[in-house]
Amino acid sequence: MTALTFAEPSADASPLHLVTTEGLDAWCAAQSDAVQGWVRAAGFKAGAGAVLLVPDGEGIGAALGGLGSAKDARRKRFIAADLRAKLPGGVWRFETDLAGDALAEAALGWLLAGYRFDRFAANPAPKAMLVAPEGVDAARLERIAAGEALTRDLINTPASHMGPEELEAAARDLAERHGASCDVIAGEALLEANFPMIHAVGRASPRAPRLIDLRWGDKGPKLTLVGKGVCFDTGGLNLKPGGSMGLMKKDMGGAANVLGLASMLMAQGAEMRLRVLIPAVENAVSGAAFRPGDILASRKGLTVEINNTDAEGRLVLADALALADEEEPDLVISMATLTGAARVAVGPDLAPFYTDHEADASALQAAAAQVADPVWRLPFWEPYEAMIEPGIADLDNAPAGGFGGSITAALFLRRFVTETPRYMHFDIYGWTPSAKPARPKGGVGQGIRALHAALPGMLG
Repeated sequence: MTALTFAEPSADASPLHLVTTEGLDAWCAAQSDAVQGWVRAAGFKAGAGAVLLVPDGEGIGAALGGLGSAKDARRKRFIAADLRAKLPGGVWRFETDLAGDALAEAALGWLLAGYRFDRFAANPAPKAMLVAPEGVDAARLERIAAGEALTRDLINTPASHMGPEELEAAARDLAERHGASCDVIAGEALLEANFPMIHAVGRASPRAPRLIDLRWGDKGPKLTLVGKGVCFDTGGLNLKPGGSMGLMKKDMGGAANVLGLASMLMAQGAEMRLRVLIPAVENAVSGAAFRPGDILASRKGLTVEINNTDAEGRLVLADALALADEEEPDLVISMATLTGAARVAVGPDLAPFYTDHEADASALQAAAAQVADPVWRLPFWEPYEAMIEPGIADLDNAPAGGFGGSITAALFLRRFVTETPRYMHFDIYGWTPSAKPARPKGGVGQGIRALHAALPGMLG
């Protein structure tokens, strides 16, 4: 975790000059003839992520870090993060004209570039460290990096080591670190406590399904986070093909994201009454599996016809959302790796979200731009409500035809939040398919940095 913190201030920190392609000539003009000659001889153009070490007669005295062109700045995030692994070990400090949000992004990118998933194989972190730049809230950035690292670790851990019980242990560990409570209802007790759909989805697995309920804070507005915790999804009796099953360890990405966000909020000491609900299950195949054509009861009292056992995430979320709604918090937010339709619509980078509350949408979008955590609003399109009403039951978990799959899933979930004044839903991917600056291939947080920045205003 030391790679995700800033170095102590040091007079010996070497300068790392962050330079754009357009600004390179001006920077060089202010340097000695020797430095100008060195830069020309090296052919350094300040391309995005390029590094040039600059000697000073006694060794490496400084370094140049390329930020690329204005076009690169528009098209890429965390460009400065690419510099870290290319620098030698030691302590560095930024020398830059960047300020405000741009400087915070560069500093956070540096921290996130130190993340490594090394549970099963050695994966050394870069040795270069950074003194926190003047003008940034270093403690805040370190809290964000720690929350993001938690999210990534949980998603990256294979299902053999991250089932419902292990996800519960991770929630309990987080609760213990921050003085929160954590209660769990598991196995057959779910039926006694009226969580029939969580039980139905998880009952085919020998790993008992459960509902994790974390609480923190005793004053301030009430915020409830609900995260999909499907620790592995075979598709159930509507079995996924092998190619679609390979990444299903990430199907608990919603749970990982809400735990990462909760970590940020609790570490910050935010004044709120925070509740985190995670229905944790494995959607497995056995004689006990729920079937296509079954009609399930729900905690809300609504009945659900099962037309596809691979649309199980909305079922477990529905019971958890119904519980959240009974308390009538100020805001409920659900996060889930819910539909392929969302991934197809916006790709892996954007976090689609739904809300009926215009002020919340505006606050979130502004915060997302501020902290380089992109989101995209999709509509609760009410004309599609009829698509989730099968006639034989109150709701259909998988409408035929495939149209508007993310929207119909969001509409389904909204049916279970009727008493809470404000509800927001995220249909995220939770995975970076190929390495990018500050985001190695693998699990990733989506929307949680934007929420962390927006929530004080949203709940104020």
